[in-house]
Amino acid sequence: MSATITIAAMQPLPVRRGGLVIAAAAVFLVAALLASLAIGPVYIAPGRVVGTLIDALAGARPSEGTGMRDAVVVLDIRLPRTVLAMLVGGGLAVAGAVLQGVFRNPLADPGLVGVSPGAALAAVLWIIFGSAAAGYLPGSVAAFGLPLAAFAGGLVTTVLLYRIATREGRTSVAMLLFAGIALGAMAAAGTGLAVFVASDQQLREFTFWTLGSLGGASWQKIAAAAPFILLLIVGSRWLARGLDALALGEAEAFHVGVNTELLKRVAIVLVAAGVGASVAVSGVIGFIGLVVPHLLRLSAGPSHARLLVGCALLGGALLIASDIVARTIVSPAELPLGVVTAILGTPYFLYLVQRNRAVLGG
Repeated sequence: MSATITIAAMQPLPVRRGGLVIAAAAVFLVAALLASLAIGPVYIAPGRVVGTLIDALAGARPSEGTGMRDAVVVLDIRLPRTVLAMLVGGGLAVAGAVLQGVFRNPLADPGLVGVSPGAALAAVLWIIFGSAAAGYLPGSVAAFGLPLAAFAGGLVTTVLLYRIATREGRTSVAMLLFAGIALGAMAAAGTGLAVFVASDQQLREFTFWTLGSLGGASWQKIAAAAPFILLLIVGSRWLARGLDALALGEAEAFHVGVNTELLKRVAIVLVAAGVGASVAVSGVIGFIGLVVPHLLRLSAGPSHARLLVGCALLGGALLIASDIVARTIVSPAELPLGVVTAILGTPYFLYLVQRNRAVLGG
């Protein structure tokens, strides 16, 4: 039996239902945004949150009293973290959908197949050794050093994974998982070795890489990561038609006018850019790229034109919701964000393995 899972085997659902699912994802995202800005050690009613945001957009900011407190909490503390969660969640979900389309199997996820650990290793190496090089670079270039390093690490890992798992245009699901696990383990080992040469300050900087966190969110980090993540989210829309055709097979895609080699190369670069930037600002957060595309395929159909938009919305909403749980369930402490997403994603991954055990040879 072929080891390639053809995603397009699913029958398309009515366009109207797909539109309703996308609209529901947008509503969920808005609700998650408001909840994230309202919930915390200091609870702020959603109405006051909206009022604070409107005042900020109008350029008005109170100078004292409760209004000043609300403005500081909402605009300076919670809003950067919420925006970063929306970007990272949306980027990881879109990256998962693109990887699943390129490899033509449902088990591809940036964290599971080693892309995120590879990006994390490169980011850790930049934290340790890049500071010396940054002194010789222009300030604008040095500011993007960390996401650029993570992008390079993600790119190298993605290219290696593709070359190992693909033979004669076919990608083995088992080989994908085994190669991803091996690459992830090598990256984790490299990160572990880097610990021995890191200073105490550097250790504090990247202890969150293995489990993920949005605790260090800031507008500066958002400015550094947003261009790469948005490049993935926006650029993937141009790949939608090609990914739909590729799901039928490379030969079939070629016959309908798709340059499959160019499609795969662009997809790999976009995924590496988005995942690398996400890892650079949030650490390794798994399973968002696995769970979200599948939920949307089941509810909205396999069309990538709808799927990629839905992933950007639902991925952002799901990570915001996970972050709310992470920072409130053990308050005043904070649970690592990767723990929350793993609790959500691991059962679903096991379900997918069980569902596809014939393909995996079980």
